[in-house]
Amino acid sequence: MSSFASDNPLINDDLKPTTDAQRHWKASDYAALWVGMVVCVPTYTMASSMLDQGFTWQMAIWLVFLANCIVLIPMILLGRTGTRYGIPFPVLARASFGVKGANLPAVLRGLVACGWFSINCYFGALALHGFFNVVGMGLAGPAPGEFISTSQLVCFYLFWAVHIYYIWNGVESIRKLEVVAAPLMILASLALVVWAFMSVPSGKLLDLPAKVVEGGPKTWAALTGLVGFWATLALNIPDFTRFAKNNREQVVGQAVGLPIPMALFSMVGIIGFSVSQILYGKAQLFPDGLLTQMGTFASALGLIVILLANLTTNVAANLVSPSYDFSNLAPDKISFRTGGLIAAVIGLLFMPWRLLATSGGYLFSWLGGYGTLLGAIAGILLADFYLVRKGALKVDDLYRRNGAYEYSGGWNIQAVIAFALGVLPCLPGYLVVSGVLDKASVNASLVGLFDFGWFFSLAVAGAYYFATAKRS
Repeated sequence: MSSFASDNPLINDDLKPTTDAQRHWKASDYAALWVGMVVCVPTYTMASSMLDQGFTWQMAIWLVFLANCIVLIPMILLGRTGTRYGIPFPVLARASFGVKGANLPAVLRGLVACGWFSINCYFGALALHGFFNVVGMGLAGPAPGEFISTSQLVCFYLFWAVHIYYIWNGVESIRKLEVVAAPLMILASLALVVWAFMSVPSGKLLDLPAKVVEGGPKTWAALTGLVGFWATLALNIPDFTRFAKNNREQVVGQAVGLPIPMALFSMVGIIGFSVSQILYGKAQLFPDGLLTQMGTFASALGLIVILLANLTTNVAANLVSPSYDFSNLAPDKISFRTGGLIAAVIGLLFMPWRLLATSGGYLFSWLGGYGTLLGAIAGILLADFYLVRKGALKVDDLYRRNGAYEYSGGWNIQAVIAFALGVLPCLPGYLVVSGVLDKASVNASLVGLFDFGWFFSLAVAGAYYFATAKRS
């Protein structure tokens, strides 16, 4: 019986390799996809958080650019698997983790995406709430001791509901949204920069003294967090590159669309953070805070653009992956649509207003924490595809039991061990950074190891997997 038979529990129409007719994405589509994902509130907040953590604006921009050049490497390498075989990330993971074991990295990646989905819904809710206030509705913010007000929570649920349309209409509707939205968001960003330079002399705007923080800025921890920012897409980029006309299209599109736009839009976050401090006496981590402070018609339009920016990022970066990932759990029962709906519901369970209460919690605990988790998975996938299998996969066996990727009951125990070895040594440092453990109770070297989390977990997991993998 063919591996692609309709009664095969390991496959559905969304997980099948793409056909030639489906492979029509060009470099411009990937560049637009990235610009649409890059120009978003999390990118803006990432840069403003670095200023709040004691970095100069020059150092912040350099680290953002460097981090995205680093993460671009696994992005392009894993993207090649999509263009070559037309398979999504959870199916690719079956080659190294096993046809059942692939559920482990798929679910972990899906849960991280659910967290990001919730964060972007929160940013969108703040923008919607700010828009209502700019037009005179007078909605209340959080009371002292609260993280979110009732009206902000209502806005959160409203913005969440908009995403269901794009889940229902699939990946192609997302591509069309990005192509239209990306130019609008670039224009809005330029308008904000022009306004800032017109309102504040340029020398003063970029000459704020670096904030003094205890122990100084944490360069390696910040770089790890910045790499972790797109460690999510570095894993599931095959979900998109499987639609490419050829490998060159995804390579060029990603190289053009990621590092430089990330650095440029981070500059927008830095300018916004600085101008809010200079003009209004309070530095704002989030752009909705600055635009609400302005209280003009132009700021109302800016808040609408923020809504659009968060929508494009959220549907592309945070709903496509978990849609495939949760579908992989039971392909014969869970479609792309159903997987996306599951992800959206799980996203409601996160409380991003608590996570984003401090810049350190966002930059180190969230970005650094899940970056370490996903770095180990990326190391295993890269070692398996390029070093063990030399780029050769048996596609039919990815969709059937008792084939080349059955291992032991569908699980490759060595991949699970490799993952654990990459992640567990970083756990004590993460618990210290997130405030669960006191720093004095954990060995200093283990605390410091978390600063290198993504790099450590990728290298250790990849090396162990390569050393123990059976050559076929």
